[in-house]
Amino acid sequence: MSAAGVCIICGEDSGDYGMKLLVIDCFNNYDIRIKPILDFFEYHNYECTYVTSDFDHREKKRYQCLDEKTIQIKVPKYSKNISFKRIISHIIFSYRAYKKMLDLKPDCIYTIVPPNSITWFAKRYKMKYKNTKLIFDIYDLWPETMPIKKLKKSLPFYLWGAIRNKNIKYADLVITECNLFKDILKNYLKETKAETLYLAKREINVVSKPKLSEYEIHLAYLGSINNIIDIPKIKEIIETIKKVKSVTLHIVGDGESRQELIDAAQAGGATVEYHGKIYDSQEKQDIFDKCHFGLNIMKDNVCVGLTMKSIDYFQHGLPIINNIPADTAEIVEKYGVGVNILEDDDIKLKINSLTLEENTILKSRVINLFKEKFSIDAFFENMGNILQNHLSMMAEEDANEFNN
Repeated sequence: MSAAGVCIICGEDSGDYGMKLLVIDCFNNYDIRIKPILDFFEYHNYECTYVTSDFDHREKKRYQCLDEKTIQIKVPKYSKNISFKRIISHIIFSYRAYKKMLDLKPDCIYTIVPPNSITWFAKRYKMKYKNTKLIFDIYDLWPETMPIKKLKKSLPFYLWGAIRNKNIKYADLVITECNLFKDILKNYLKETKAETLYLAKREINVVSKPKLSEYEIHLAYLGSINNIIDIPKIKEIIETIKKVKSVTLHIVGDGESRQELIDAAQAGGATVEYHGKIYDSQEKQDIFDKCHFGLNIMKDNVCVGLTMKSIDYFQHGLPIINNIPADTAEIVEKYGVGVNILEDDDIKLKINSLTLEENTILKSRVINLFKEKFSIDAFFENMGNILQNHLSMMAEEDANEFNN
């Protein structure tokens, strides 16, 4: 990274907090995306302001952030993730975030997408203040990641996607959460510089003492238990493994499909240990130390290349059983950190042939992978390279055009 006091975008001395950065995220993905971004730019001497909503989109309730650098925007509440009320709430957020842009007049705007409507308002600001650098961070794809095929193609949701597709070309740089997203949007990124920047998590201070059984397989499921996980596939995996070894499923998390998952796992022949929501890292580590694999299984109609769940597993040194294509499948294959169960794979052979020694080697590979790809140090290095390779060059082009 460059020294503090030097602008990471233009390479010039920025003085004491001379450059203003506005980071916008409707969903308050603070720990998993926003905090590393703010830390990075503050290191490079930017004066950072963070704009988010006052509504927790997961818990469906209002919340208050007391950080003095954070501005919360009041938005309408909604109760259903797939609803017009949610879209209206996001449009109102985007409009009010635009008003904050006009008030604060930042030198650089870094906004998380979705909501797709924020791209139109950010473009509008960029056209008004052309010297402002604009970065879109494509954190998710709507409506592509919606699990209901019919709705994706309906006119309202088609238009919702079109707002993003027509406006991302106005960004100076587009960052995508995974390579899959960049590939899906490639037809709309022909005129725009685009790079992938994976999510990052801090290394955890835990003591790991693996206690793997030789005679049975322990699996872990971590996170929200919702309508995008493939419960029949999980049952099928358990049934397949059960043909060679007994199976115990450890569930850490909760959600509306919790009982459905428990019932399916038991019907597949597994013993289920439900641990509920656990936030203490050491407590989770103690559970994962019993497990051979974490389940990274989603419905095949969900458009995703990399899950936060998989990074959580990697953070704890747990190999994965994975059916996510693109980025995750490639990472599992390249780094040897689990088992891909794509169409033609035989999971029974792959898992039954693993010895305890080989599983221990898998765990050490996972730890090395996390440090190399998903740690905060990796995030800082990759972000620095992306900005220097693209936006610094653009600043030089702007200067040359001005001088000519």
